[in-house]
Amino acid sequence: MPYEDILHEAKEGIATITINRPKVYNAFRPKTIEELIQAFTEAGDDPEIGVIILTGAGDKAFCTGGDMNAWRVGEGYEGASWAGIGLAVERLHRLIRSVPKPVIAAVNGYAIGGGNVLQVLCDLAIASKTAVFGQVGPRVGSFDAGFGSAYLARLVGERKAREIWFLCRRYSADEALEMGLINRVVPHEQLMVEANQWANEMLDLSPTALKALKYSFNADTEHIAGITNLSMASVGLYYRTPESGEGHNAFKEKRPTNFRKFRKRGF
Repeated sequence: MPYEDILHEAKEGIATITINRPKVYNAFRPKTIEELIQAFTEAGDDPEIGVIILTGAGDKAFCTGGDMNAWRVGEGYEGASWAGIGLAVERLHRLIRSVPKPVIAAVNGYAIGGGNVLQVLCDLAIASKTAVFGQVGPRVGSFDAGFGSAYLARLVGERKAREIWFLCRRYSADEALEMGLINRVVPHEQLMVEANQWANEMLDLSPTALKALKYSFNADTEHIAGITNLSMASVGLYYRTPESGEGHNAFKEKRPTNFRKFRKRGF
């Protein structure tokens, strides 16, 4: 299928999927997520593909999460209803985990919010020296209480995961490597070279063994899928509250948030 928001190249056993919205720091809208789902499905089903690389277009961002321009105040993203928040991110998260081949995140810049969650869910992550990581949900009226937090804690430990979410700070590539958030840091110009080298090393290995190992690793954290279901349902309700709206409105209006007023009366 023709793509508008992503690029999908399949060559010599490697599928490279690129979020192609550099003008908005590769933030995703509903269309982006649907195209990513299609590309991962195609790559996962193609027996000629052994490894998938996920990256972002340009040299500034891997992905910065949901595009606020696709947000409808009081409801969620375009297409939101009682059935969902308007973004099929839950399906995408499950798909990255379930494709029967390794997925490498090649983090070329900012991996913030939902973008950081995407690289967390990939099997391996290689980052440019210029990459920056972090979560922003509590600052903008959102959260990911599923894989984005529970699985993150498996990577970096409970205390660090709570710090990442509770303080919404940003971390350099070297800091991310030290905490176990990523596997490797390389010079920016070597990022895709390194990612393809890792991919080619895995292409020389048994595909069935790699598939079984991936599913074995996933089995230990599969219970988080149920937590993710609850999380997405909860965030859908939360998006309809004035408290969540304050975060999104402040972001769009480029002003400080005032969440303190919600501390006494809650939602």
